[in-house]
Amino acid sequence: MINNMSSDLNNITSTLDATDLQLLAALQADASISNIALADKLHLSAATCLRRTKRLLQEGWIEKQVAILSSDKLGQLMGYSVTALIEVSLDKQGEELLQAFETRAVQETAVQQCWRVSPGPDFMLVVQVPDMPAYLAFTQRLLTQDANVRNVKAFFSVKRAKFGTQITLPST
Repeated sequence: MINNMSSDLNNITSTLDATDLQLLAALQADASISNIALADKLHLSAATCLRRTKRLLQEGWIEKQVAILSSDKLGQLMGYSVTALIEVSLDKQGEELLQAFETRAVQETAVQQCWRVSPGPDFMLVVQVPDMPAYLAFTQRLLTQDANVRNVKAFFSVKRAKFGTQITLPST
């Protein structure tokens, strides 16, 4: 297993050089940084920095750049007070059935994250809704009406201790 991880790392670093990794690390820490400030931080010319950033975007190393909003503050302001982590097990796990459920789940605006997992349940969902009636309506739409959903287990958040989006990159 270590050899596979080492091999994977070699494949990544053969495609991404040390400057690319530094650029990705800086952008994942703060994507709002200006190109000039980023170039200065990495000791690159602004043109080189912009060219590398565009290439990383085009090649899919950077999926998208977003602002991460405060769910606590917005939740209080907008009334979004229920966050649920939901395990979903399907009755039949054929690829087309798994894909059908996944497609429906990701189309739901209440679903913030959808993970296909193994072993155990087939999916883990992170769902945010305003209140329990909205949660009930969500479960009716996505979970109860699907004859292939065998088991649902929901956990309701009482406190978010950590939330992160950064991926650990190899040291350069």
